[in-house]
Amino acid sequence: MSGAAVAFDAARAQEIIDAHLGLEGPAMPILHAIQDEFGCVPEAVVPQIAEALNVSRAEMHGVVTFYHDFRREPAGRHVLKLCRAESCQSMGSERLHQEFLARHKLDWHHTSPDGALTVEAVYCLGLCAHSPSALFDGEPIGCVDSQRLDEIVSEAQRT
Repeated sequence: MSGAAVAFDAARAQEIIDAHLGLEGPAMPILHAIQDEFGCVPEAVVPQIAEALNVSRAEMHGVVTFYHDFRREPAGRHVLKLCRAESCQSMGSERLHQEFLARHKLDWHHTSPDGALTVEAVYCLGLCAHSPSALFDGEPIGCVDSQRLDEIVSEAQRT
């Protein structure tokens, strides 16, 4: 299950930044730790990280927005990642995904109105022999079909 979001606290963010500054190439570890702590990478922390790393805000913003794993808003209680790589596409994932999203009134990188489920795209889960595949709260699921996706939504809404 996805962790609950914590309100942004600049002092806590600075502690996280300071704890990672000694690492070789600290930007990614800092961003991951910030997201682990706050449930996302809040806009307010970007200048703080940029200053600590002596890079421009634009450069730091570019890093955050380039990587799909970094969220600008906290995720829902559960996260469903649907594979959009070639193997899954060859097994009909694009149509499966579009029908699923339409049926449940969801969209890529958005959270359901009840806060239960965030749907994200991922580009290869390494389950190509079991395409199409997904990842639900970190657990891989192979041979995904409409019924299994609907079950995931139901499970997310229950918990």
